[in-house]
Amino acid sequence: MHPKRRSDISSTASKVLQSGFYWPTLHNDAQNFVKSCNECLRSGNISRRNEMPLNGILEIELFDVWGIDFMGPFPLSNNCAYILVDVDVSKWVEAMACHSNDAKTVAKFLQKHIFSRFGTPRALISDEGTHFINNMLKEVLDKYDIKHRVATAYHPQNNG
Repeated sequence: MHPKRRSDISSTASKVLQSGFYWPTLHNDAQNFVKSCNECLRSGNISRRNEMPLNGILEIELFDVWGIDFMGPFPLSNNCAYILVDVDVSKWVEAMACHSNDAKTVAKFLQKHIFSRFGTPRALISDEGTHFINNMLKEVLDKYDIKHRVATAYHPQNNG
């Protein structure tokens, strides 16, 4: 008999005994059960070596982390060539048509459209664009105690 099945049989019989039950043919019945159990036969012997690593679940509130980026330039429409897009981890999207893609536009958008409506987030994720990596935005984020995370093209996992 296969060693795996032997351990399954004794394990099944032990569980029955620990539950307070006994009958004379207990071990034979456990052997027949393990041999005929479709689920037992399919699962095989799962060892710790085959387990996937456990990753903790991040506990964050809605609107705690936003990802921000510019789209464009597009053909002019109402004198706007860019779209500033801000996405929450829940996939809620806020967007605004912009005349230019500069730091002043980003700071104004965050304060008027995000902070005032959804509260101040704990973190803001952006790419390495100069409109996101500058003193003006740094001052705004420091004022509201917001961490700025930068996602690089070489590490796309940061983008969610």
